[in-house]
Amino acid sequence: MPRRRTASSSGTEDLLQTLGDLTGRILDRIKFQQARVELAAALQRQVLAAEMPALPCLHVAGRYAPARAGLDIGGDWYDGFLMPDGSVGFVIGDVQGHDVEAAALMGQVRTCLRAVATATTDPAEVLRRTNDLLVAMDSGLFVTCSFLRYDPVSGELADARAGHVPAVWARDDGQCDIVLGDGGLPLGVQAGENYVSTRRKLTGVGAFVLFTDGVVEGPGYPIEEGLARVAALAGGAYGTDPDELAAQIIKVADFTGHSDDAAVLVLRHGGLGEQRQGEG
Repeated sequence: MPRRRTASSSGTEDLLQTLGDLTGRILDRIKFQQARVELAAALQRQVLAAEMPALPCLHVAGRYAPARAGLDIGGDWYDGFLMPDGSVGFVIGDVQGHDVEAAALMGQVRTCLRAVATATTDPAEVLRRTNDLLVAMDSGLFVTCSFLRYDPVSGELADARAGHVPAVWARDDGQCDIVLGDGGLPLGVQAGENYVSTRRKLTGVGAFVLFTDGVVEGPGYPIEEGLARVAALAGGAYGTDPDELAAQIIKVADFTGHSDDAAVLVLRHGGLGEQRQGEG
């Protein structure tokens, strides 16, 4: 004789069915989130430079730290590549936001910079042409960055800045300068913006240290304090391996309370002296 289904057993079965449906939805969401994280991580690996150009007179190191919230991906990046005339281009930058959209635009900007640098070697002109391309794309996001060109024959380092935070210039006597210069507007804000190239002759021993704003400023943490902390580390880094110095500087972000991602690029020469000349 079939067992009669009571109101109690019916309620239990309905509850179990509901719990099963909820569990299935939760598992689907977990799988979706895992897929997003894996996609984000793969994208970040593709857009960050796997290896920097090897030069006998210039040792280069970079570090990236993901945002403290959200996906482990963002718009901060660094890059280094050989240019057609035998010089080397370096860039560090920050796309507004720290999500997949920011990382996707960062990949586009990285490609644009490399493409433009095949046609002109002047950092200011590279930024000007890249800016016009980004304005035409109308992504709704802006990008800050510094672009540098190093000539291994003359030892000259030329750089231009688009709304990016200053760099630190460390010399072998332990002294550091915070490199300001003319920054110009961030890329993607206004068409026709002009930038300025500054040239330095690398001699002596020291390092040129670049970073994104997540390293040196945050809520309640003034950028002046962050810059001073980076300068103190770089100034006391005589003889320090550039990888170790980059690792030390990226940790400065721990003091800022900034939730954004962060990047550091260290260019260490056999030594550094400074001769500067502004150029438009």
